[in-house]
Amino acid sequence: MQFPFSSGASPRILLSPLTAALAMAGMPAAAQEMQPQASTPQACFALESDAWRLACYDNVLGYQAPSTTDADLAANTAQQMLHTVRETTRPEDADIAQRVQTRRQVNEVFKQDETFRNALANAGRGSLLDSRWELAKDSKLGTFQLRAYKPIYLFPVFWTSDTNRTPQSPNPANTVTTPQVLDHSEVKFQLSFKTKVAENLFHDNGDLWVGYTQSSRWQAYNSEDSRPFRETNYEPEVMLAFRNNYSLGGWKGRMAGISLTHQSNGRSDPLSRSWNRVILNVGLDQENWALMLRPWYRLDESRRDDNNPDIEDYMGRGDATLVFNPSNGHEVSLMLRHSLRTGDRSHGAAQLDWGFPISNLLRGHLQVFHGYGESLIDYNHKATYMGVGISMLEWF
Repeated sequence: MQFPFSSGASPRILLSPLTAALAMAGMPAAAQEMQPQASTPQACFALESDAWRLACYDNVLGYQAPSTTDADLAANTAQQMLHTVRETTRPEDADIAQRVQTRRQVNEVFKQDETFRNALANAGRGSLLDSRWELAKDSKLGTFQLRAYKPIYLFPVFWTSDTNRTPQSPNPANTVTTPQVLDHSEVKFQLSFKTKVAENLFHDNGDLWVGYTQSSRWQAYNSEDSRPFRETNYEPEVMLAFRNNYSLGGWKGRMAGISLTHQSNGRSDPLSRSWNRVILNVGLDQENWALMLRPWYRLDESRRDDNNPDIEDYMGRGDATLVFNPSNGHEVSLMLRHSLRTGDRSHGAAQLDWGFPISNLLRGHLQVFHGYGESLIDYNHKATYMGVGISMLEWF
């Protein structure tokens, strides 16, 4: 995968939107063939997918994932014991001989037993964020294996309250003067994957990931204008993610990361839109909740080549996503985004997603968006959007 960080560029490896849509529509059928329902371990042998085979074994043998609470308790206990050791061996202690003896005993413990280190490295194991980013030491599954990233969905119906027939930008070269022929209803779908390319860069912490997300808006019902693809956004990125273990107001700080992200629509002027960002990712969770905070900094471009010089005042300077994942198969996420400015530069957006089970293999998906920047071409266009369809993968 290549990451062309130039204005208006799009990734070299692109998916045919129609092919992708058809492939997505066929995914439930493929998944049904791999459904891990069996009564004996031997019945799981025929499953070719490693993930489904493991799920089959877990189901047959009654395996339950380790408790996140237990992992956190063990990590906190190890941290307290290490703190006690440090306090015991302070230089201010009067009994130097006792201090030296204690140091020797502690060193022997660590030479023979990795219990403390393993407990600290497995903090948060089994949590929502750990399940997505393999943060705990024993959760890591190796490199160069495709993982789910952002939601994968297909909306046969995606409706907007206000079509953007003449996209505008402060750059005169990126202003459309002839109104486009657009329907209020279209098809929208999104594909998103990530893979780990390096693991444990800093002892037992620090993983390097690369990700790719593609979302398309297809005027499938617009026969008047030959059913064009109105907008496709391409977003490759690289992220360095670290495991954390701290508490903040009842939340557990699980991860921190920094990513380099390019997003563009791959079109020529006047419809070209793109930007590059450095994004700080902070992840917290508790029980069935996960919270991702993402402030970002836009990398500057020359004024002549900037397709959208005021994009930060509309697409924002950061966002927050709250996800609720109960055990009943439903999943709700709320994304809030803002420019972090006042007055005429104050703009933002909110997006609500609800995933719900339809059958053992099929999930429904409802999405509602209101504000600026539902896509790059609409970065400074305010509207309400509603989509309904199917979701292939859960957030967590």
